[in-house]
Amino acid sequence: VQVVESGGGLVQPGGSLRLSCAATGTALEFFIMGWYRQAPGKQRELVATMNTAGRVNYGNSVRGRFTISRDGAKNTVSLQMNGLKPEDTAVYYCNADNQIIRSDMDYWGKGTLVTVSS
Repeated sequence: VQVVESGGGLVQPGGSLRLSCAATGTALEFFIMGWYRQAPGKQRELVATMNTAGRVNYGNSVRGRFTISRDGAKNTVSLQMNGLKPEDTAVYYCNADNQIIRSDMDYWGKGTLVTVSS
């Protein structure tokens, strides 16, 4: 299984970015897909996840500004980020999780850097 993110970059405060992720190499649909982020010197934290039933979980710091979606091809997930703040600067990682099937079915991308700065 390969998980590949795209869409990171430099954006000014208040701006928007859209991240995309695709997980390939399996015929199974991932039960949960989502995004986590890690800022320099900080632990990785939840941004947003969505399961196949459409249930969404957002991190407190992004709720109301970011929107996760899985309305594209199977095993793809997107993150629309609006109202970006400098504190949103981080490496954003996509996660594809089928641990409901087997505990080692937990896959991560290499990350995409989002920098919010004027």
